[in-house]
Amino acid sequence: MLYSIIVPVYNRPGEVKELLDSLAAQTVKPFELVIIEDGSKERCDHLLDHYRSLFNIYYYYKDNSGRSDTRNYGMKRANGDYLLFFDSDVILPPFYFERLEEAMSADYCDCFGGPDAADDSFSDMQKAVSHAMTSFWTTGGIRGGKAVMEKFCPRTFNMGLSKKVYDTVGDFKDMMGEDIDLSIRIRNAGFKIRLIREVFVYHKRRIDMRRFFKQVNNFGQARIWLQLIHPGSLKAVHTAPALLLLMGVVLLAMSFFYPWLLLLPLAYLLLIFADSLLKNKSFKVALLSVVAAVVQITGYGTGFLKAFWFKMILRRPLETKEGLTKLYNRG
Repeated sequence: MLYSIIVPVYNRPGEVKELLDSLAAQTVKPFELVIIEDGSKERCDHLLDHYRSLFNIYYYYKDNSGRSDTRNYGMKRANGDYLLFFDSDVILPPFYFERLEEAMSADYCDCFGGPDAADDSFSDMQKAVSHAMTSFWTTGGIRGGKAVMEKFCPRTFNMGLSKKVYDTVGDFKDMMGEDIDLSIRIRNAGFKIRLIREVFVYHKRRIDMRRFFKQVNNFGQARIWLQLIHPGSLKAVHTAPALLLLMGVVLLAMSFFYPWLLLLPLAYLLLIFADSLLKNKSFKVALLSVVAAVVQITGYGTGFLKAFWFKMILRRPLETKEGLTKLYNRG
């Protein structure tokens, strides 16, 4: 079976080089690589010749149109039986495709996803953000490979689907939470979706806390979009960050009268600190993990509450059912 790796790129030649190195180091190479440059000023095409003798590479440059349209562009041009999606900032362990072929031979599925992790070479900040994104104690239980709190929905930093799925379900929509939307449509069409824990990637997020806040804020808003498009997709677990944020605000206000109430959020933060310290073996990373977790919960929670207020309570015109249907069917 031939896998087509589809990678949208925007001004990230350094990241692409690391991804290419990790692909070159694979113990088996049953894949082709499709790179789509989404209007980048810093192009990566000059890096590719060195790797063309190791696997087939197809490079495309187009005007900037966003990640969903860019992935769709690659899907239309892929030759493989199975389409794989990676972000440009991931690094694959050398056994990725070996373990993927073993998993597929043992239990084939038409769609799968794998978790992400932090490599030892990552900076302290990258390790802290990775911990916040994968820890069971924050919003990362599913991303971290624990599909126990909701039905697993692969994310496009490490996701695969068969050509049969693509021909049946279609492509990504231009919306927030486009990968979760596609996963829901795949499951609704009757296809099996599987979490394969053994095929993880190292997600080298080049991010500061300001950009991290913006990213998770969008994640929170996306959950409301998805609920409006797919009624019933919003589960209790998705409200947890917003509830934690509201609870923190209430406890902070009440602590002026009952100071001991501050022990509750402090105990929660201590739990995150201890969890990170145990996994990362670094006091500094553990401290940064607490900061990242606060940013994550605040960002996700405020995004969720903002979208809930404007889209479900006030029902702004663009977010009416008719408006969402128009957006959903676009392209």
